[in-house]
Amino acid sequence: MKICMIGLGSIGRRHIKNISRLLKERKIPFIIDALRHSRSSLPADIDAMLANRYFSYEELPDDYDVIFITNPTSEHFTAIKQTVGKTKAMFIEKPVFSEGLTETKAEKLVEELGLKPKGIYYVACPIRYKAALQYVKQQIDRGEKVYGARAISTSYLPEWRKGTDYRTTYSADRSLGGGVTLDLIHEWDYLTFLFGMPQKVWHLEGKYSELEINCEDVSLYMADYGDKTIEVHLDYYGRFAERRLELYCRDYRMDVDLLHNVVEYKSGQPEKNRKLVFPEEDFYVNEMNCFLDLLEGKQENGNTIFHAFKVLGLIVQEPH
Repeated sequence: MKICMIGLGSIGRRHIKNISRLLKERKIPFIIDALRHSRSSLPADIDAMLANRYFSYEELPDDYDVIFITNPTSEHFTAIKQTVGKTKAMFIEKPVFSEGLTETKAEKLVEELGLKPKGIYYVACPIRYKAALQYVKQQIDRGEKVYGARAISTSYLPEWRKGTDYRTTYSADRSLGGGVTLDLIHEWDYLTFLFGMPQKVWHLEGKYSELEINCEDVSLYMADYGDKTIEVHLDYYGRFAERRLELYCRDYRMDVDLLHNVVEYKSGQPEKNRKLVFPEEDFYVNEMNCFLDLLEGKQENGNTIFHAFKVLGLIVQEPH
């Protein structure tokens, strides 16, 4: 398998380690190249994994099996357009682009990008691969009645990346795709995975904390599905990190702790209450395994670029 990484920041380095490990386990020979726009040194273990290093799109060969698009969100469009003819498949880090698209605009953009009819274009959605969320999906698919849901992702941006000044990261810069609306797209990705697209959405966002960023630090949503409502809270200023989903069901409330992989049933009747603790896991590895299965034709694309367009259009609508 011939692979190229475009962007070797923290997420690119995570993916290169995971894909190397899994291909070795599957006994699939591989080489990994990288396209870099910086000549700064890489960690020794990452550098040792690279066969070739390129510094312009024109230098890249035309026969890759997979290209990973893991550079800043604002550069995804250029990276895809420049390399779509050089590969059979793409793994595109979320969010796919930095602005929303209507379905008509998305169709035109696909034409402009030159996507191949038989090409594989997968957009990252790692939270879906946590065991706790997979369990919830199974319950919903089996007919669990949900009247409403509430999702929250709250954390303190300066504590995200140890040893890095948060003010210099893409998360702090709107022009690079920063801001909670895009940065925390995971919540709306997994909610559409569980429930599909809502009928109507109300959105409020803004900057209310003292964080030194030029983008929104909170984004709030209320969504109507016809048979249920969903509330979503996303922020950069929470001093106590949480990533939770609450499901209000017929006979109980189901609380899902996505940081600790726990599902808890709660009701006024103690005999109905129970707690499920799922084993520690690397859900990024789970996702990469499924991506390899996709490349081998063993399963369907769980998050096509078309679905990613729709989710993006949903979350970045004008606040009101």
